Amino acid sequence: MIVLGIETSCDETSAAVVESDATGAHATLRSMVIVSQDVHRLFGGVVPEIASRAHLTSLVPAVRQALADAHLTPGGIDAIAVTCGPGLVGALLVGVSWAKAYAATLDKPVLGVHHMEGHLFAPSLEDPTAEPPFTALLVSGGHTLLLDVPAWGDYRQLGATRDDAAGEAFDKVAKLLGLPYPGGPFIEKLAATVAHPGDVPKAFRFTRPITHGGQRPGDADYYDVSFSGLKTAVLNAVRGSTDIERDRALIARGFQDALIGTLAEKVGRAVEACGRTRVVLGGGVACNRALVNAIQARVGRGVTVHAPSARLATDNAGMIARAGAWRLARGERSGAGLGAFASHPLPGVAAG
Repeated sequence: MIVLGIETSCDETSAAVVESDATGAHATLRSMVIVSQDVHRLFGGVVPEIASRAHLTSLVPAVRQALADAHLTPGGIDAIAVTCGPGLVGALLVGVSWAKAYAATLDKPVLGVHHMEGHLFAPSLEDPTAEPPFTALLVSGGHTLLLDVPAWGDYRQLGATRDDAAGEAFDKVAKLLGLPYPGGPFIEKLAATVAHPGDVPKAFRFTRPITHGGQRPGDADYYDVSFSGLKTAVLNAVRGSTDIERDRALIARGFQDALIGTLAEKVGRAVEACGRTRVVLGGGVACNRALVNAIQARVGRGVTVHAPSARLATDNAGMIARAGAWRLARGERSGAGLGAFASHPLPGVAAG
């Protein structure tokens, strides 16, 4: 099966072609095009109206190039998978509307794919062993989810953020430190200039939110995370600094250590409770090497941590086509009534 993927949930216009076997269990990325919208750096965040208009002009050329790179004509695809939510609803509408029209023109089926399920499938495009059962951590600009995944399509939510997503925290702290948008890569690079956590002064060693030793399995906060208080602590540190040029890297390291330490602890708890030997990371923050290393250190050598490359960690159509291929193999289809949703529950998810 050959699936064309479309991704327009935020500020990346992407098209990709994935080829899978009849069961959808194994797939290969044949081509992928990602058109980035650097204009949002000027505003320190994504402007929805600008993003939507950019998708309108970029989507058709992206699809044409993805098909050409895969040495395919439009008639050579078997289905179209498109992100239907969650995301910026205007941006999503561009992709969903175009995908439905294109599918109708070609007389091909269209499938709506949940954006976060796409992130779950992304590592398997590079590493076929990144398959269930596993513990999953999805960390992006808008979401932070901790899942137990016994099988594809069977998701048990263990924890989530109670306020801000990890990626959003990186972006806001980067802004406080005078770093460009998106903030994650710049904070990671700056934090790496501080060789050891012991080099960070006590004033910048921020508390890891809701990870106190008194928590036990079954507690409401055992797997959840919260980063609003951490952002406030960083704000106070920046305001209290007498030399921000001297302290900027130290604050970045202290913040990253606290956030990553929190995520690693929560993942470790989930691995121990569920008895998994694999951890799969997804979302834009998943390519942070400090995060990957911290989780590996927490879970130990008996557990393998699978993290996507930077290209597949950020929003891309390859992961959407991959998830769509699996659902297509199960006989699923979305009709002409497929809509776009700013908020959208992950299909197959149940409370832990």
